[in-house]
Amino acid sequence: MITELNTKRLYLRKMEVSDSSSLFQIWSDPDVTRFMNISHFTDENQAKDMITLLDELAQDHKAIRFAILEQECNEIIGSCGYNSLDFENAKAEIGYDIAKAYWGRGYASEAIQSLLDYGFSDLKLNRIEAKVEPDNVNSIKVLQKLNFTFEGTLRQSERSKGKFIDLHMYSRLITD
Repeated sequence: MITELNTKRLYLRKMEVSDSSSLFQIWSDPDVTRFMNISHFTDENQAKDMITLLDELAQDHKAIRFAILEQECNEIIGSCGYNSLDFENAKAEIGYDIAKAYWGRGYASEAIQSLLDYGFSDLKLNRIEAKVEPDNVNSIKVLQKLNFTFEGTLRQSERSKGKFIDLHMYSRLITD
């Protein structure tokens, strides 16, 4: 599986433990983690543990997470990737986060488009899906911009931060 992707403005590369300081800065922001299934981090070791967990999943070809670097400043501005890979059913679930200082600049759309391109062309996926909390308006706008289809609401589908939450299911098919 590929470990790096390039777009016009971004360089995506597989996360490394050495990224923990930069990713901790992002994941410790309550505004960034508000709609993630993690609480904001309070210690850099949490970022190291997360990166290690994601690396183990990548080694088993079950997931892969990329650090998103803005090419011009060569700084990590977020992360994205396939939260789960199901090659038997040719599908994957994506996830993404962007540092608050970089919101509203189209970086999420650009990074996700590279995941779509790679997923459909190289991984031969048929379906790429995203689960989004109904109140996460910005993420929903990103998915709509990328022509994802809203499929419905998964009621009390996951436990997040101690309570059951609804999730909207969006998908994009190779034929879309």
